[in-house]
Amino acid sequence: MKRKAWRLVLQPFKLVAGGLLIAFVILLVIFVLHLENRADLHVWHLAELDEEFTASSRVATFGEYLALEDRLFRQLGERVYERIEPADRYSVNRYHRGSRSDPERWPSNFNRSYELKADAPRAGVLLLHGMSDSPYSLRNLGISLNDAGAWVVSLRLPGHGTAPSGLVDVHWRDMAAAVPIAMRHLREKVGSAPIYMVGYSNGGALAVHYSLVALDDEALPRADRLVLVSPAIGVSSLAVLAVWQARLGDLLGLEKLAWNSLLPEYDPFKYGSFAVNAGDQVYRLTAEIQSLFNAKSDAALGQFPPVLAFQSVVDATVSTPALVKGLFSRLPENGHELVLFDIARHVDIEQLMRKDPRAQVKAVLESAGAAFSVSLLTNEGEGSRGIVVKYRHAGESNVTKVVTDMVWPTDIYSLSHVALAIPVTDPLYGDDPNVESPGVSLGKVALYGERGLLRIPASDQLRQRWNPFYGYLDKRVHAFLDLERARLQ
Repeated sequence: MKRKAWRLVLQPFKLVAGGLLIAFVILLVIFVLHLENRADLHVWHLAELDEEFTASSRVATFGEYLALEDRLFRQLGERVYERIEPADRYSVNRYHRGSRSDPERWPSNFNRSYELKADAPRAGVLLLHGMSDSPYSLRNLGISLNDAGAWVVSLRLPGHGTAPSGLVDVHWRDMAAAVPIAMRHLREKVGSAPIYMVGYSNGGALAVHYSLVALDDEALPRADRLVLVSPAIGVSSLAVLAVWQARLGDLLGLEKLAWNSLLPEYDPFKYGSFAVNAGDQVYRLTAEIQSLFNAKSDAALGQFPPVLAFQSVVDATVSTPALVKGLFSRLPENGHELVLFDIARHVDIEQLMRKDPRAQVKAVLESAGAAFSVSLLTNEGEGSRGIVVKYRHAGESNVTKVVTDMVWPTDIYSLSHVALAIPVTDPLYGDDPNVESPGVSLGKVALYGERGLLRIPASDQLRQRWNPFYGYLDKRVHAFLDLERARLQ
């Protein structure tokens, strides 16, 4: 009798659970069908390039790294460029030789590692690009630092600069394993001169990771200072869930599920398509960084190199609050500074925004007793396009204000994750009509027509790609690294 009563009690719960399971399966099927209904995969999504560097590669020197890279790019030509379909031979496909997006149209193929040498170098600088990116992204900073006397190495990280398929299986440890090779090479080239690391996005995370590991490894050359641009110190935990999409694809034999986005490859130096694994690896790297921080004493972290970081207060790729919590708040005072670029507050966009970052910015700027300095580039007043720099020194609460000659362009309402290290004069991503690009120019792409027709989403077209305040960033970097150009005159 009791068992029968108990079954009657459980029956509604079983029905609800069964209904939820059926609903989940239906939603999962719809989700999978939606993903499988996307654009077809191409040879650049599927190519296997086994000449890529990994953490297990028998490569000890930068010369050996470049030799392996030579073999990799020959393989890229054989397995991708020479195998594209006739329908893919259009004018803005980077994998079609001679197209406007062909990287070979440029004076150098900036998808590859490169070196800017210097006679009697005053410093060595290692440039580390971001995820799905290439060495091109920090090209402008590299040139200006080399002009100031630095020996510059721009490292192509594993999985990058070739085909998007390179990001399907790459691991963050492969990228981390390439960094010491370049750092040892720089130490050999610059002797006792200081070595600096400049990291953009995921490259910033790799610079932080390397510097934490180097605190306990005397065999690794230590960086004297770090410059981080839009650093990926904290990303959405949704990356953990997204990786199950790729695993489901492996289980079902559905290759499209390995991709978050499948877009045309019109950019010569950045992948259009983005593999699920790439986001997962950024998340895993940031988690490893926090584990390393947890394992370090305050005394050890006191030896962490001074950091200068640049961040837009609105960033759709990495988390600005996580940068403060996951990096700056964990470091004892040692000359660290965070530079923030505010939104344009003269154009009355607050009513149109989903969320105003004003409160977060105010909390960071006025954080009394914080062990790092903060600079905020913001409007001089609500109705003014002029820029002031608000500054709080480490350990203090007072905020000072300096008027500048910088102004917001009339048609830009904010910066973006990808904009900070790019000047308006950049031939690919800038918007200077006096600068001619060897191929495509993406600085101000806005194609008008009916929505839903183009495979390139409007959000990509209208994303800000260059920094109207790049001159300020460049000047701050040179001063921080003690490489002011004035000293060369």
